[in-house]
Amino acid sequence: MPTPNLTPPPERPTPRRFVGIDPGLQVTGYAVLEVGVNGPKICEAGVIRSAEGRETADMARRVCVLYDGLCEVLDQWKPNAMAVEQLFAHYDHPRTAILMAHARGAFFLAGAQRNIPVTSYAPTRVKKLVTGSGRADKEQMQNAVMRELGLAKPPEPHDVADALAIALCHYFACGNGIMGGARSATFTGVNMRALLGDDPDLLDELDELKTTDDAA
Repeated sequence: MPTPNLTPPPERPTPRRFVGIDPGLQVTGYAVLEVGVNGPKICEAGVIRSAEGRETADMARRVCVLYDGLCEVLDQWKPNAMAVEQLFAHYDHPRTAILMAHARGAFFLAGAQRNIPVTSYAPTRVKKLVTGSGRADKEQMQNAVMRELGLAKPPEPHDVADALAIALCHYFACGNGIMGGARSATFTGVNMRALLGDDPDLLDELDELKTTDDAA
């Protein structure tokens, strides 16, 4: 009688997931990406709405609704990292940035409470990493998101589209896609500095990657 094989099957690796956040005091877009062998795919994407029509005096309630909504997403998908777009403060409207900071603070708190690393990205860097141009317009961003995620049409609403772009930005910045994995095969014979432009952050990353490759 053959001896049964009691060796347990190998455990499946825990999937890596990133959450992208497009912060807003009334509507916040979020997107959860899971990284697989064929690249990132969408697990879930949507919006979190604070209580509509409330006065600024109800700020505490609105922030609480946003916080609770994001906590549900984080507890369900258990991401490895969270990426949040930085605030763009116009000199003529500083109060807007101050109000928006309340929402960002709640999102950072939700991540910290779950030991999830939180990274901020400037809008220009999101555009640069996703499209190759820090001056890309909305249509270029949507086309890039569609291409990278294999979507049949542009994601809607714009809050979700922006959240997907932010999550993709973090995916690339962490050494995936064009900045990692098969980068040597993807960019054989390509002038990377011409592609990335004069962005000092990206050039530093490129130099670090080159140093790592040379050491290997």
